[in-house]
Amino acid sequence: MGFFSGLDNEPYDRQYSDRELLRRITTYFKPHVRKMVAIVIFLALIALISAGVPLLVSRLVDQLQGTFTTQELLTVSGFVFFAGVFNWAANWIRRRMTARVIGDVVLKIRLDAFGASARHDLSFYDEYSSGKVVSRITSDTREFGNVVNLITDLGSQMIQALLLGTVLFFIQWRLALYLLAFLPFVFLVAISFRRLARKVTREGMRAMANVNATIKETVSGISVAKNFRQEETIFYEFDDANQRSYRVNLKRGLVLSLVFPTLNALGGVGTGIILYIGGVNVAQAVVTAGAWFLFLQSLDRFWFPVLNLSAFWTQLQSGLSAAERAFGLVDAESKVKQIDNQTPPRLKGEIIFDDLCFQYTEQETVLTNFNLHIHPGENVALVGHTGAGKSSIAKLVARFYEFQEGKLLLDGHDIRCFDLPTYRRQLGIVSQTPFLFSGTVLENITYARSDAGREEIEALARQIGEGEWLETLPNGLDTEVGERGGRLSMGQRQLVSLLRVLVQKPAIFILDEATASIDPFTEWQIQQGLNLVLANTTSILIAHRLSTVKAADRIIVLDQGHIIEEGNHDSLLKDGGHYADLYNTYFRHQSLAYVEQSKQLRSED
Repeated sequence: MGFFSGLDNEPYDRQYSDRELLRRITTYFKPHVRKMVAIVIFLALIALISAGVPLLVSRLVDQLQGTFTTQELLTVSGFVFFAGVFNWAANWIRRRMTARVIGDVVLKIRLDAFGASARHDLSFYDEYSSGKVVSRITSDTREFGNVVNLITDLGSQMIQALLLGTVLFFIQWRLALYLLAFLPFVFLVAISFRRLARKVTREGMRAMANVNATIKETVSGISVAKNFRQEETIFYEFDDANQRSYRVNLKRGLVLSLVFPTLNALGGVGTGIILYIGGVNVAQAVVTAGAWFLFLQSLDRFWFPVLNLSAFWTQLQSGLSAAERAFGLVDAESKVKQIDNQTPPRLKGEIIFDDLCFQYTEQETVLTNFNLHIHPGENVALVGHTGAGKSSIAKLVARFYEFQEGKLLLDGHDIRCFDLPTYRRQLGIVSQTPFLFSGTVLENITYARSDAGREEIEALARQIGEGEWLETLPNGLDTEVGERGGRLSMGQRQLVSLLRVLVQKPAIFILDEATASIDPFTEWQIQQGLNLVLANTTSILIAHRLSTVKAADRIIVLDQGHIIEEGNHDSLLKDGGHYADLYNTYFRHQSLAYVEQSKQLRSED
């Protein structure tokens, strides 16, 4: 078992060539061409001065054999001083501009990655960890930014290497030719590290994504862990993921740390060869001793940018691997595909399932040749045992999943013809576990309608239980709900979720009703809020409460993806079929518990 065993490779990942990635990355830099040109000019000036200083000093050394004036010495010293000050200022300006460009590019890549993650359908998040998605948007794009900074530094070194190479030819062209013949070996050795560097870098990022996913899952479920006293277990789970990340990234560090020592050793070999050949040429009077010495002195400055350039492709793999993972997320294809992007008019709410087939996976078929006609303004309750297909029907109407065969029509139009964001503005959805965002009650209610006024919201809120539920909130509509709405009771969260839908004025309402046990008064308030929504919408109710089932115009009884009964509450009870069994085994006991709870509350009063 190797270092990389157990690391997940998401199926939507793609293998991009270096050329594809560089071409894609270039598109992000196009809006910043002027700044990039300015950066290159500063790099060229810095490189020119850095290369000119040793050449000027070498001229001064040549004059040591003769006579030179104090004025000449002061001039050269002043130039060296000016070169140092200029390089400092130019580097500061260049790095500031580079940081701005990199920041803008990383910002755009993150926006694209986040936009893609928001557009993906729910089946994407059923299959892939949201923590790993977060890692691609944050950690991987940050890694990309670090490597872009490296690229700009290497640009300076490239110019420096060209100038210093020219200087070496100027000093002694014979020795420079020997050096030129040796350089391909250095570059070949550096390039040989490229593929291995890409592999270990990619695996290091996957390992870090596993750590992020573990942290996110653990923090999200911390209350459950504490309830079951599993703090030690979650610590060891995180420690395991962290240790695996440590081992993988240690191997990555070992591989990358081989590059510079290897290239430095080659540089030493090259210097040794030049030293020997130069010595022989001096002995044969082909090259002067001064030129040979000056060449060796300048050669040391030449090797530094050359070796950096040689290692460039290996170091670049970190950035390319990061970009590859970010682009993989951006390019991942959604399973929900629209065939047109028509803007839907105000929907009447007629919904027709016509021989529709749906499966989550090839092994998990949910609906087969399913037919259902929901009339405009009708309130339909879906009941059945777990796995009967109730939630799947609602999710298909919301276009969270793609069906495989058949048709799903809205007001006679194929649901796949509508522009999804515009269509979903006419949907009101309350999930089984109402999710509230950190902020106030008012901010959560106006989440989908920021233009709604406080007076409008308060008037709607007081239509539910005469507004008594508002009095239970410490600061009314300005009460902070906490993370995920944790400061509110489940009943209060459901009321806020219902008001969030009510203020949106949807054409179609979907309720995946929670099974949480609440007191009769809160249930009465929730039912009032529900009635306000049902009055003006076509509604699909995944019902768990008897009160909701009774309020429906029609009850659809499902079993393993098929409709086995339909009708209203009374008629289905008379038939004595599957619904009657459900009522006797579940709803009836719920009703009895409700009565007992009501009696208890009255006795306490």
